Amino acid sequence: MHTVSTDLAPFKLINHSLHPLDGGAHDYDALLEDIGDACYVSIGEASHGTHEFYRERALLTRRLLVEKGFHAVAVEADWPDAYQANRYVQGQGDSQSVEEALGGFRRFPAWMWRNTNVVNFLQWLRTYNDGLFADIPNQGPKIGFYGLDLYSLSTSIQTVLKLLDDIDPAAGQMARARYACFDPYLGNIQKYAYNASIGIKANCREPVVQQLMDLQQARLNRPANDSGEQRELWFNIEQNARLIRNAERYYRTMFAGAVQSWNLRDAHMAETLQALLQHLRQQNGQPAKVVIWAHNSHIGDARATEMGWQGEWNIGQLLRQRYGPQCYAIGFTTYTGTVTAAESWDGLPLKRQVRPALEKSYEQLFHQLDAPDFWLGFKRDPELALTLQGPRLERAIGVIYQPGTERQSHYFQARLSQQFDAVIHLDNTRAVQPLERNIHWEQGEIPETFPSAF
Repeated sequence: MHTVSTDLAPFKLINHSLHPLDGGAHDYDALLEDIGDACYVSIGEASHGTHEFYRERALLTRRLLVEKGFHAVAVEADWPDAYQANRYVQGQGDSQSVEEALGGFRRFPAWMWRNTNVVNFLQWLRTYNDGLFADIPNQGPKIGFYGLDLYSLSTSIQTVLKLLDDIDPAAGQMARARYACFDPYLGNIQKYAYNASIGIKANCREPVVQQLMDLQQARLNRPANDSGEQRELWFNIEQNARLIRNAERYYRTMFAGAVQSWNLRDAHMAETLQALLQHLRQQNGQPAKVVIWAHNSHIGDARATEMGWQGEWNIGQLLRQRYGPQCYAIGFTTYTGTVTAAESWDGLPLKRQVRPALEKSYEQLFHQLDAPDFWLGFKRDPELALTLQGPRLERAIGVIYQPGTERQSHYFQARLSQQFDAVIHLDNTRAVQPLERNIHWEQGEIPETFPSAF
């Protein structure tokens, strides 16, 4: 047991309420019971590069798919890149392996999805969809894997044009003419954002809006007896066109302020999820149940955080406002260990040392409890929720880790029990393993405790 600091929250109550995690088959039985009939379960991560977050998220997701009949996994990834993986797990497309199916994830930070944990999960998903598990047969529709993010403007344009050229060349020509306004910027989309910010006409707005409207109308005009394959094809085209419209808007406001661009991005993720729910309902003939994977900062209710107090919203807040008790959000925390992250944008993935959590943070509080790894649920424990309503510091590491400015770069104030319905704490965690590992990642950083004389 760790030494307890007397100025922190009532440890006896929290210790009594925690559910220890020891790697057993029943670790999450009570959490599954707590989730109940929720249809939209969001599972976060406190960094984009921690092995245990990916591992436990996949474990929970498998149980939701098998035991509670969830239909899809929607992730913080770009639509066309994730859709290639979706085709693979559903036994379609040209990819011969899961590594090949993840081939779209080549841009920084590729390790978010091109890592060994994602490979293992998608291979499990393919095997489950194929009905090859003797002890857990899949008797429902095949599970999908979809992206919610909007950074793939160029890839989405290429996808729309290719698919339309194959099925409706005239529509493909019209789309090519409309998207031609992006041609000068596709190698440097930030130039488009900059031009818009200084008043140079950003002339792609109307064409991309019109293109999406035309595709939506074309889908509505499709025969009612269209095959499921045809409906899926047109949905994929429409979703890429929706991404292009929203990405254009996002880049046009990039220099207008961080709050506005953040809100547009999460609004796009919520809009994409809503479109996916409607599509799955049409395809499967029943309301869809979806697991959402994204960073804590996206899936926890922004209204309970410093982000929200500054005017930002996120998909977690938008889901709660729309669906209320049908949503269930699970966050992660860790105290120390290693993480895969870059030193700066577009940098190499490195195995970085994660500093011990700061004083007066949730992570430091949890480090002092009786169990190193555990989960806490707030929905059915109002006394615990009151104890952990903060505000208190919470750590967030994205794809970049800057320990030299850790307080400013990686901590914010939050009311944990209002932000999430449950939280999983894993005290000492390891860096996720990228599929493409370089010598710098393999060697890792020298711990800060290494003798200074050396």
